[in-house]
Amino acid sequence: MTNKHSRKTFRQRQEDMLQQLRNEISSGIKATGDYLPSEKTLSEQFGLSNKTVRQVLDMLVDEQLIEKIPRVGNLIVNLKEQKSITLRLGHHESTMRETELLELLAAFHKEYPHIRVQLVTLPNNSPEMLKQYIDFGLIDVMTLNDAECQKFVETGNRDYLTPLEKKPDMYSFLSKAFMEDGELLAQPFIFSPSILCYNRDHFKEKGLLEPDSSWNWDECFETAEKLAVENERIGFHFSVSERNRFAVFLLQNGAVFERNAAGNMEICGTPMMEGIRYYKELISNRLTNLLSEQDASFRTEELFAQGKVSMMITTYLGLNHIRKSNIHYEVAPLPNLKAPATLLITIGLAVNQQSPNLEAARLLVDFLTDYKAQLIIRQKTVSLPSLKTAAEWVGKEIGYRPSRFMMYREIMPTFRYGSELGLKESEWRTFFNEVLMYWSGLETEESMCTRLEGLL
Repeated sequence: MTNKHSRKTFRQRQEDMLQQLRNEISSGIKATGDYLPSEKTLSEQFGLSNKTVRQVLDMLVDEQLIEKIPRVGNLIVNLKEQKSITLRLGHHESTMRETELLELLAAFHKEYPHIRVQLVTLPNNSPEMLKQYIDFGLIDVMTLNDAECQKFVETGNRDYLTPLEKKPDMYSFLSKAFMEDGELLAQPFIFSPSILCYNRDHFKEKGLLEPDSSWNWDECFETAEKLAVENERIGFHFSVSERNRFAVFLLQNGAVFERNAAGNMEICGTPMMEGIRYYKELISNRLTNLLSEQDASFRTEELFAQGKVSMMITTYLGLNHIRKSNIHYEVAPLPNLKAPATLLITIGLAVNQQSPNLEAARLLVDFLTDYKAQLIIRQKTVSLPSLKTAAEWVGKEIGYRPSRFMMYREIMPTFRYGSELGLKESEWRTFFNEVLMYWSGLETEESMCTRLEGLL
């Protein structure tokens, strides 16, 4: 046990030396034209043998960060004279708005002028397509949400992703979404729980008290009826066909998908079926069917920004769709069902293991998840950066921000990932297609349960 621990400590010291020297050279702390300390000095500084120090220095030579001058030392080379590197960053379309990505990349290029970043828009929630992008060398770095990462692992493609070092200043619960066998497959970038957002002017107009953490769904719908104005607006809405919205109610029902001894799914007569049944009753009897269910271009957030909806389920990421509107909005925790829970969505940055510019790709991920870039996200958007010190920054705000913006800190104990429901990513589409038939009144509960158990 002692030897194993020593080996681990040795490897960590070696990695620490590589990362520290690499960062100091790339950031300019160690200036171009200067020499690194002697191998003996580095050996003492990092607690490594001369042989290991030379191995690390050889890596820096391969990265074109230093040049070995015989009998003189290790010269830091001029980054501007290096061959220009082009990285391809695959991203979800919404990431542009949610992170002010262009501003982040401008800051990155200013610090690393020899690295240029090209943007590639990725299809949402399609790991199969993403794998093709990787196979054809179309991306070096990619945004990856927790569900996509889970499917990558389930389909045996985790080796496409380069393991990364955990950052101690990240919110600890975020890394959980991207950990597999002790390795971090994506660095947390931004995140959000599902929340309730409401129009304060509508509440004031009707003389109603604003939502608080004690609300249950019955109170929400009763208030929605009072907020509604015929031919003008509805009181409450969310897209019922969105998986993430459905997952909220299943999590709040406190149930998980159960499997028998043979590993087959059991749904009939289970608490999970109670959650599915509750959702059907809710969308059949208590929600208004809107055009947004048939036309994806009419997002709930867009209707809210037009004043057509008084309350909605959304996320901090979704708030970026309304942050430039004139709506005086506020946020609150989701109403309660049986268990206090809300769905947590985390978006990470992953590095293509096959990238020809692996170290530059790592450098981009490090930059986007360090304080400077994360603070830009905090100040210029209403997204939640993954770096705690940036997310909890306090100072003069730029533009409108709800007074309860920091509410997410108080509801952290209720955060749940969709994977905690116990359904594999490969099973979600089959499951969702079947329950849609049931919700639409095209299948009975008994036939839906029986068919699902056979399919899963």
